[in-house]
Amino acid sequence: MKVYNTLRRSKEEFVPLEEGKVKMYVCGPTVYNFIHVGNARPMIVFDTLRRYFQYKGYDVTFVSNFTDIDDKIILKAKEAGVDFTEITEKYIDAYLEDSKALNFKEEDTIHPKATEYIEEMIEFVKGLEDKGAAYNVDGNVYFDISKAKNYGSLSKKNIDDLQAGARIDIADEKKNPMDFALWKKRKEESEPAWESPWGMGRPGWHLECSVMSKAILGDTMDIHAGGEDLEFPHHENEIAQSETLTGKPFARNWMHNSMITVDNEKMSKSKGNFFTIKDIAKHYDLEVLRLWLLSTHYRNPVNFSDEIMEQTKNGLDRIYNGKSYLERLIETADVSELQENEKELKEKIDSYRLSFEKAMDDDLNTADGLSAIYELVRFTNGHLKETNSKAIAEFALETLLKLSDVLGILYSRGEETLDEEIEKLIEERTQARLDKNYQRADEIRDQLDAMGIELKDTSTGVEWVKK
Repeated sequence: MKVYNTLRRSKEEFVPLEEGKVKMYVCGPTVYNFIHVGNARPMIVFDTLRRYFQYKGYDVTFVSNFTDIDDKIILKAKEAGVDFTEITEKYIDAYLEDSKALNFKEEDTIHPKATEYIEEMIEFVKGLEDKGAAYNVDGNVYFDISKAKNYGSLSKKNIDDLQAGARIDIADEKKNPMDFALWKKRKEESEPAWESPWGMGRPGWHLECSVMSKAILGDTMDIHAGGEDLEFPHHENEIAQSETLTGKPFARNWMHNSMITVDNEKMSKSKGNFFTIKDIAKHYDLEVLRLWLLSTHYRNPVNFSDEIMEQTKNGLDRIYNGKSYLERLIETADVSELQENEKELKEKIDSYRLSFEKAMDDDLNTADGLSAIYELVRFTNGHLKETNSKAIAEFALETLLKLSDVLGILYSRGEETLDEEIEKLIEERTQARLDKNYQRADEIRDQLDAMGIELKDTSTGVEWVKK
């Protein structure tokens, strides 16, 4: 399998640090508001990467943090007149609700909170001080980027250019405008703070991820991932402080997903095209959102629009209908064992699995992987009949479900059944078509449509879906 390593700007063969195991860290949300569709992309993309590693037999340790202490959290708590933990707990619960609806594998995820690792963060900063790479200015502790090797190597930014354009955000106390805060002193008594060798204060954002990942995954991990907006300065600063402290590579592979546009414009609150997951859930099943996020390669921008979401919903319906069709064949098959004349069918069905794996092995190309699933559905709809064996239908269904599970789809709809009245109408329409009574067939189609049942005439018979 090859993945695109941002650090070297090239696709590289993935070789884990430890055979059969993968250690991944994905930057999670700052929990002061509901997550938006931009937050959902790294969540779903790298959950799918985790699922594919598991599909290939790897034991995956997947860490995604909660930043539960931050300026925005403190401000929101102050405005609401509540303790900051009331804010963070509310939005962590909301995140978990959204992640469940998006079929994110929470059961296989470690979610550290920054506030649970304060002692480790203090020790980390003390270690940098001992190496002469951190300095204290009246309770604010900064990382000295002149002590970092190859600063800018991830983002490919020139340090001199950065320094020339940088603002000094805390008076003139930093040695260098690019130095960043490791520890921030408390500004007022009401602000949440912890005791430290530098006085009451709290950790800086960049420090938090370095410490949590080190505590759980060790000094070096296989993959560090997130949105491309985190590449600089967040991930660059993580590398600087972590590698300066340990002397070891922080991450073997860096993976970044591209951004989301809305109607081909950059998403922003000022443009009024900013959507939370809960906003989208009012209009679409979140399984449709998940599928949409995977319909474009993760390193390409993905565009959100009502038209595209409707197309995605139709695509998901096709896959569900393909699943239902195979289930009906299994239920009605007269022959159980695979027949001699079905071996070529089995090979063809398996070829779609190979196409799927080839796509996913090529830097997680979910767009082409999804195409393989659509082609599998199209083939089984067109070539498997009621005269085929139960075994070949079961093989096709098993293949479809395994590949869909890697993408995390086919999870939200239970077994759908029709009431007796609707079943009789479908049977009557089928007979009307056989009798060439097309006027009556059309009347029944319209009647069913009004009842929320959409019919689709295929080469293998009529299929239905609840609208």
